[in-house]
Amino acid sequence: MQQQAVLSYDGTLEGFLTCVFTAYEEKLKVVAINASENTTQQLFTASYEVITHSGKAKRVWLSLKKKTSAAGLRDLKWAFLSEIPQMEMQLYRMIRYILAENVPVDRDFSHPAVLKVAQAAKKVGREKHRMEAFVRFRRTRDEVYFAAIEPDFNVLPLIKSHFKNRYADQKWIIYDLKRNFGIAWDLAAVNYISLDLDPEVGISGAPEAYFHTSEIAFQQLWNQYFTSTNIKSRANSKLHLQQLPKRYWKYLTEKNL
Repeated sequence: MQQQAVLSYDGTLEGFLTCVFTAYEEKLKVVAINASENTTQQLFTASYEVITHSGKAKRVWLSLKKKTSAAGLRDLKWAFLSEIPQMEMQLYRMIRYILAENVPVDRDFSHPAVLKVAQAAKKVGREKHRMEAFVRFRRTRDEVYFAAIEPDFNVLPLIKSHFKNRYADQKWIIYDLKRNFGIAWDLAAVNYISLDLDPEVGISGAPEAYFHTSEIAFQQLWNQYFTSTNIKSRANSKLHLQQLPKRYWKYLTEKNL
């Protein structure tokens, strides 16, 4: 009888793809794949701690590229970033299905795993677009433009190109408070960073200890403009909430001053 296996990895996409390679190489019957911090011991299963191997991960990805559409590869990447519980197993089942068939099946939504991966990817894509629209930078005393976010999904890797292209002429940082890491543009490259942030920095507003005096004045001016142009008698609250869900208000100056 083939022994059931639980694989743990470092939480990266490369680590996950290494798990896929290991499952095939060792002929394992995988019942769970978990990031290391989420691993729990299960009865009647063997636990494997998989060490990330870039070469093995690349081999899996190249195999997928040969049999998967661009949309399918995007869904695999984006669903992985969703951090939805047990999503690794859905991805693993989809990958096994793709590799087992001689025709492209990554758009076969009759397969449960393919459907769940596509649904997760759609949610991540929606969050990506909203972060690109609702991120608000604040000018710091160090002349770096800073934005704090708390997205539902791990979309920082997906939005870095957008902001690099749009704000190439100024230094900026976008920091994910929920996951405690950020991306920083130094006019030459975008780098991943980790900071020990004071909670007083917040998501909006401009505490004098951290932000430039011109930023404080600008936020006050913008709030006055928003208030003066808002015609209450023509307000459509239902449409407003559809276009701008309430959970994104915390990023907007006009909603917090």
